[in-house]
Amino acid sequence: MRLNDLDERIVHALAEDARRSYADIGSEVGLSAPAVKRRVDRLRAEGAITGFTVRVDPAAMGWETEGFIEIFCRHNTSPDDIRRGLERYPEVVSASTVTGDADALVQVFASDMRHFERVLERIAGEPFVERTKSVLVLSPLLRRFTSGAPA
Repeated sequence: MRLNDLDERIVHALAEDARRSYADIGSEVGLSAPAVKRRVDRLRAEGAITGFTVRVDPAAMGWETEGFIEIFCRHNTSPDDIRRGLERYPEVVSASTVTGDADALVQVFASDMRHFERVLERIAGEPFVERTKSVLVLSPLLRRFTSGAPA
């Protein structure tokens, strides 16, 4: 389903702050609060909006060690298998299938090196994982978070 311009503006407003009132969003997009609610309900029913969440700064949880893990999977591992295997780890903040030698790239936040190592060991022990390769972030240089980006 492709969103029309008005629905896209509503979704962007919710992505910026999902706690905004329908009246506040309506004043931004030129609709009444009930009209915004009807559109949000329709977008949820059609599956365009799959849920609402909170974004937490990993540092607020004491997770200041950041790393990336390349996952090399066993033969015939589907992206769904990878996602299901990784979604149990709260330290995993993003995971994507990728081109190149690795099958997936996983971003992890941990409290310290030992915590990162434990997460790496647990992920490496998943039945679909053949091997891993990891790198640690020294200094983040640029981060851009776009609202409405696919999860």
